[in-house]
Amino acid sequence: MDPLDRNILAQLSSDARLSVAVLARKLGVARSTIQARIARLEKQNIIAGYTLRIGALTQESRIHTTVLLTVEPNAHLIVLAGLRTIPEVERVSTTSGRFDLLLQVVCSTPPALNDVLDQIGEISGVQRSESLIHLATKLDRTT
Repeated sequence: MDPLDRNILAQLSSDARLSVAVLARKLGVARSTIQARIARLEKQNIIAGYTLRIGALTQESRIHTTVLLTVEPNAHLIVLAGLRTIPEVERVSTTSGRFDLLLQVVCSTPPALNDVLDQIGEISGVQRSESLIHLATKLDRTT
């Protein structure tokens, strides 16, 4: 990747809806150059897709929760299959330490969160859970 590729990525990271013409104008190169660069970046899987970022007001109105799970031995696949059926479970990571899985859960209301936690607890193979409701974000480098 050269500086032009990095500039294209930076521009698209801040606004993935930028047209090729606007990108070309901002970066001072031909449209065909931008089209070829984007096509190459996509083919190399450097650009893996384009996504939607939810605005801050919408994010703040949702309840973000980290759920820590202890899973019975040899039950990871069953638990993962159950978690995949719950749309509010946005991310599942394995961990080291006393918990086996770390879940990122997002719900619209406290009763909805309660229902999701009940669904998680009912999955065969879940031994124990602990929930941590996010109160405020003090640092976020993902945006």
